Amino acid sequence: MMQLDDLLKNLTFTCTHGTLNREVSAVCYDSRRVEKDCLFICIVGNNFDGHSVVDEVIAKGASVLVVSKEIKLPEAADVTVIQVEDTRYAMAFISAAWFGNPADKLTVIGITGTKGKTTTTYLVKSILEQAGRKVGLIGTIEIVIGEEHIAANNTTPESYILQETFAKMADAGLNTVVMEVSSQGLMLHRTQGFVFDIGIFTNLEPDHIGPNEHESFEDYMHCKGLLFKQCKAGIVNCDDKHYKDVIKDHTCKIMTYGLDNEADYKAENMRLVREKGHIGVAFDVTGKTTMQVEIPTPGRFSVYNALTAIAICDQFKVEEDAVKAALLQASVKGRIELVKVSDDFTLMIDYAHNAMALESLLSTLKEYEPNRLVSVFGCGGNRSKLRRYEMGEVSGKLADFTIITSDNPRFEEPDEIMNDIETGMKKTDGAYIKIADRKEAIRYAILNGQPGDIIVLAGKGHEDYQEIKGVKYPMDERVLIREIMEEEHLSV
Repeated sequence: MMQLDDLLKNLTFTCTHGTLNREVSAVCYDSRRVEKDCLFICIVGNNFDGHSVVDEVIAKGASVLVVSKEIKLPEAADVTVIQVEDTRYAMAFISAAWFGNPADKLTVIGITGTKGKTTTTYLVKSILEQAGRKVGLIGTIEIVIGEEHIAANNTTPESYILQETFAKMADAGLNTVVMEVSSQGLMLHRTQGFVFDIGIFTNLEPDHIGPNEHESFEDYMHCKGLLFKQCKAGIVNCDDKHYKDVIKDHTCKIMTYGLDNEADYKAENMRLVREKGHIGVAFDVTGKTTMQVEIPTPGRFSVYNALTAIAICDQFKVEEDAVKAALLQASVKGRIELVKVSDDFTLMIDYAHNAMALESLLSTLKEYEPNRLVSVFGCGGNRSKLRRYEMGEVSGKLADFTIITSDNPRFEEPDEIMNDIETGMKKTDGAYIKIADRKEAIRYAILNGQPGDIIVLAGKGHEDYQEIKGVKYPMDERVLIREIMEEEHLSV
């Protein structure tokens, strides 16, 4: 139980009915979870308005209503009504108070941007852990609290779930959390009620614009920028052409990173690295810190991710040797994840599951001038056929050899999906083969790998299942590779 006035301490509100002298048993925003003497927050969503179920939640026992609209109460209703300007904003502060302001016990790092949030989040977590901090993670894929991994529903959870998660992390003895911060999360006030210690901006491209999202690119950009009014220090990519607009009216200290422009943390003298089945990039860091760094992933985007991590580590005064060692070892599941199977050729797993992502990945890998660039991928069932044509055409143009296989066929037949990919392939002169069984496709790629090849398993990434006829079957490409190596008596 908690006193109502303690929950409302940091809010501007009007009590339009009842008394503030109440004890609250729970905080609810879902009418299905209402219990006796709870506080119910009337959230306005795209498809549902909590103000429409006032009679229902009162009948179930709610004793406090937080509203942003006028409501009609049942006669003689013994409830307190709290009027606020925005119930989502209010929910963030009420939730923080309900859980005892847990963010105050943690160092909170928030990462926003169109691309790179997920990869950078895992990278930062890995490096800070290797530097001795106890780090939780909140992101698109999952929430990680110690050894517990919880599948995520939203990139940035609702404020109540977020505060509950912070509380669990603090109780588990963690001292740091790194989280992805979506434009939707910022727009819907999910990250109010606390201040980020560090806010990160990766890059900005037109995305999430349309019904139920952002009305324009300007609105999308504005929402991204809200992070820098909610943090103590901001670290931003100054190579992005929109970065000055994103940090406009910021209220925090700003530091910059980049490759092309003068920055507080700048990467110079980039060199491609390739040896014994591994590929990566080496570069020099100049500015607020100076060091030579090597990372085990290719591409400019990997360098940007590494610079972000370096800048954050510098705020924590992590020793140079620890940073360099951590960067060399750090990998993100399913994001250009190198899996060692041979000293002669390189094998990697990546989540590239559309034409744009596959084109970016294959183009980056071609810079390493492989003997052959081999692409292994499929496409999801019950999704756009256009994606299949486009991915087939991209792979045909950029890869030297393509193995068309199955992804998540869902309720479609794998052969039909593969035929659609083949349609795109035939627009090119790229060589290919079709192998429906994904494990056998991977086996073929490994057994036929040639010295100097780079082999990409694209599309599944971090996923550990295959969806067939409405059922998700366990399937992790790392496990498949391990099984193949054992079955074929191969060793590295």
